[in-house]
Amino acid sequence: MAGASGAGNPVAVMNDTPMGTRQVIVIILMVLLNALDGFDVLSSAFAAPGIAADWGVERDALGIMLSAELVGMGFGSVILGGAADRYGRKLSMLACLVIMAIGMWFAHSSSTIVEITVWRFITGLGIGGMLAATNAVVAETTSKTGRSISMALYVIGYPLGGVIGGFAAQGWLLVEYDWRAVFLFGSVVTAAMIPLVMLLVPETPAYYVARRPEGALEKLNKSLVAFGKAAVAAMPIVRDTGPKPKVTDILSKPKLRKITLLLAFGYMFHTLTFYYILKFAPTIVAGAGFSQPDAASSLTYANIGGALGGFLFGFVMRKFDIKGPTISAALLGVVAVAYFGLGHESLWDWRVAAFFTMFFLNAAIVGYYAAFARGFPAYARATGTGFVLGVGRFGAAGSPIIAGFLFTTLGDSELLTVSLIMCSGAVLGAVLLWFLPNDDADADLAAAEVAADNEAREAEAASVKPA
Repeated sequence: MAGASGAGNPVAVMNDTPMGTRQVIVIILMVLLNALDGFDVLSSAFAAPGIAADWGVERDALGIMLSAELVGMGFGSVILGGAADRYGRKLSMLACLVIMAIGMWFAHSSSTIVEITVWRFITGLGIGGMLAATNAVVAETTSKTGRSISMALYVIGYPLGGVIGGFAAQGWLLVEYDWRAVFLFGSVVTAAMIPLVMLLVPETPAYYVARRPEGALEKLNKSLVAFGKAAVAAMPIVRDTGPKPKVTDILSKPKLRKITLLLAFGYMFHTLTFYYILKFAPTIVAGAGFSQPDAASSLTYANIGGALGGFLFGFVMRKFDIKGPTISAALLGVVAVAYFGLGHESLWDWRVAAFFTMFFLNAAIVGYYAAFARGFPAYARATGTGFVLGVGRFGAAGSPIIAGFLFTTLGDSELLTVSLIMCSGAVLGAVLLWFLPNDDADADLAAAEVAADNEAREAEAASVKPA
């Protein structure tokens, strides 16, 4: 075990020292967990044409089923995201995996549209909590120099799960079995991740520094050593004067409240457009006369585009920061969705159109997640991220419902009109993002503490009079 290095600041150590093997392993696992989330969310989209055919479900009712896990994700992001700040990132992730595995298992055995909608909602609870916890883990286990690339890799896990799941669905599950096999596959893979998280993911040092549970120093040092860092002799000093940081600061402190609301509603509007493609692309393509496996392939190519766009966007952020590139990606995504809405004759034209929608829209998602990591301080990072994701799920959940209603009202032939209406979300999100401050919450908090300490020392020195 590494020797103690003095009081120090464990968070600064994680930020400023090169990333070790264990940190890389944890990031890989977070990418896999996000891929699992991506597949679990999109499983209902892969299964939707089969469900509609088997049960004779209309598009408006199908839209409600498709939105169920997204509504659950909203509640899960807020409730279980807050739990990650209170009880730890690792415990929260394990609980979410159990919830997701159970939800997927019972979805595969459902016999009515109402029953499957309930189980999709329950699955969404776990996915929402998982997203908040894993985003915090990536932010807290990476160095500053490796964070933008790590965050990009983490976010592209989501479409990567859609790609892997799409190939599994169109080439195996929907061909050899039926739509139920998609949910069963997701349940088994989700359950398999539980022992990996238990064995390989330590709790983050930032959590112990922020929450200080019983035996915090021993637990902190165990975490530091697991990450290949030197242990510390004492916990960082917390000032006894002034107001204490609270997770509710994301809404009670004016500066944090502005960041929270701009991110929350910007992300909400963006997901209105984002999930229109992710949830309805297979159904739209199937309605154009293609088979269920071929229709599912459009979503696979959409997710290939999302993975590639998200990965490349990490390098763009490293060079040009977050806000400007994210706004540009969102607006290019609007153009791509409009092109998708023109309709196409060949399957490959549909695939190419879907590819470019997610290439740009998911690149913007990478920018939003990077903004979450930078905009919220460690002590409220999972809570802040969970709150933003929770509000964002109103857009995500509303997307298939609104699109389903528009198709039912206007008719399937009005694909371009529906697509242009659904594009408005990403435009509004880009406008709100324009007003987002370029602040680093951890750096601002550290600077405030240093300033307060200096002020306290100056006041103490001024009060000491010579004999």
